[in-house]
Amino acid sequence: MYVKNISLLNYRNYKKLNVELTESVNVFVGDNAQGKTNILESVYYCAFAKSHRSSKDKELINWENSTAYISLLIGKNRLDKKIDINILRDGKKAIKVNNIKVTKIGELFGIFNVVMFSPEDLKVIKESPSLRRRLLDMELSQVNPNYYFNLVQYNKVLSERNILLKNRSFSEEILEVYDIQLSKYADYIISKRLEYIDKINFYGDVIHKEITSGKEVIKFKYNCTVNLENKNFKDNYLRKLKDNITRDREKGLTSIGPHRDDFSVFINNIDTKIFGSQGQQRTSILTMKFASLKIIREITGEYPVLLLDDVLSELDLNRKRYILRSIKDMQTIITCAGIDDLTDYLDDKVKIFNVSNGQILNQGRNI
Repeated sequence: MYVKNISLLNYRNYKKLNVELTESVNVFVGDNAQGKTNILESVYYCAFAKSHRSSKDKELINWENSTAYISLLIGKNRLDKKIDINILRDGKKAIKVNNIKVTKIGELFGIFNVVMFSPEDLKVIKESPSLRRRLLDMELSQVNPNYYFNLVQYNKVLSERNILLKNRSFSEEILEVYDIQLSKYADYIISKRLEYIDKINFYGDVIHKEITSGKEVIKFKYNCTVNLENKNFKDNYLRKLKDNITRDREKGLTSIGPHRDDFSVFINNIDTKIFGSQGQQRTSILTMKFASLKIIREITGEYPVLLLDDVLSELDLNRKRYILRSIKDMQTIITCAGIDDLTDYLDDKVKIFNVSNGQILNQGRNI
């Protein structure tokens, strides 16, 4: 899978852009605030219909205009795809795949797969559990549309249950209806997250040892608010919802479930979030990202597109070297301030794009 062409119109600081990419490595070089990340963001947006750095779509529209437009032509093993997205300032968006309208966001997932590694990801291990849950949910949704459906349904029922709890006057029969629905969706979500963590461990073990020259052993562990011992997640969750009803009534919210779950990373049996160095935390997320690449390839038969947003400057030589040696079999789009550190690892198939003030200069020159 690879991006053949990117077209932008009134997107961020790009009034108009049309760029042809190579199937190999594409490097967008330029100073800060010139528009390099905007290109990666537009590619990411076509996979998830949302930005990786903004929750407000209107921020993606050039301030002088009322709409923005993204178009990607994607090469795939079986059938090429064309994704067109119009973003409106009122928050609405119109999505088409091969000129057929997409009515639900979930229908877009899996059409085009990406894995992005950005400076913000370096905070995932040590900061809020919500960041780690979001990472799991995004990766799972793009390889399993049914996971996204169950996640959406779970959040809807969760919201309705919380409203009921805040009212404080409700019948036990109504609450039980919500609990049964919630446990059904939670069962699916927890099961798929556990399967994904198992795959991360399988691939991550080899990747992490390679990055650290065999000095470290990594282990990802899913931290669940529901008993995992007998794998009967639905009944376990339903039982725990009933056990926690007094606390939930007092707080006016649901205190357990996938929306409260987390995962931990252990290096040499030490919790990386608490005791790990900054370098170990960065290596952990790097290991997870590259394990995700292999998982997506295992499930879909194709590597996703790898997006590296100005992370090479944040990594030491060993981690940088691992990345650049590992990207030969997949399309990679890199943003950076300079290419001096890359030249020893890239071949003549690489394309270099100089970015300046929302324009591409010297488009597609080879290294």
